[in-house]
Amino acid sequence: MTTALQRAERRISPVFLALVAVMAVSGWAVWSQSIAANTGFAVFLFVVSGWIVSLCLHEYAHARTALHSGDISVGAKGYLTLNPLKYTHALLSIVLPVLFVIMGGIGLPGGAVFIEHGRIRGRWRHSLISAAGPLANVLFAVVCTAPFWLHALDGVPEPFRYALAFLALLQVTAAILNFLPVPGLDGYGVIEPWLSLKIRRQVEPFAPFGLLAVFGLLWVPEINGVFFQVVDTVLRTLGVTNWDTYWGQEFFRFWQGEPQLSPAGSVL
Repeated sequence: MTTALQRAERRISPVFLALVAVMAVSGWAVWSQSIAANTGFAVFLFVVSGWIVSLCLHEYAHARTALHSGDISVGAKGYLTLNPLKYTHALLSIVLPVLFVIMGGIGLPGGAVFIEHGRIRGRWRHSLISAAGPLANVLFAVVCTAPFWLHALDGVPEPFRYALAFLALLQVTAAILNFLPVPGLDGYGVIEPWLSLKIRRQVEPFAPFGLLAVFGLLWVPEINGVFFQVVDTVLRTLGVTNWDTYWGQEFFRFWQGEPQLSPAGSVL
């Protein structure tokens, strides 16, 4: 009975499988340009579904690491099913991150898993649980950019190339933001176990406002410029150029009209 229950707790959710299916079908549509008049809409579906899939993997990484660190409660909470609806409120976990992607091309850290830290022993384990989520974004970015840094772009249709680049940009921004040592973000969770109890208690009241403060600061032009310089540097290291991410975002915003690219890649 217990074994059957454990299997049910770890069975991949149909919701997640549906998201993967949307990502696969829309990716095929972008690649084949089988709906040439609506390539931008296909890019939009591909990027949004891919982004939500990455959010699920981010939270799953937290939960799976917590499970192996001693918190067996994550299974009963549904965190191991990859169901995005299990990661706190759907508005905060899915809707707001997608809105931020649409508005500014920034990967907003979304969702959360509640870890019973009392079950976990050892500061390194606590730190690793916090780091696991953004590391999943890093891995996702590496996979998205593989055709770029492997110099395997021959034969890759331009819209698909640009869609991958924009999806990679979201992963890099999410990873950088999550790794910031700000209360409420994973970066602070990494260092928190190593802080004194006094400091942790002083910082705790500010945790709910950490993410809001970060995004408020990103509206400051100077800070925004530095942030995206760091993002661009990381992407260039992975072989992705500003040209790639720019046109990825242009295709993504299909409601503004379809960008027209010549077969040679020049913009008309």
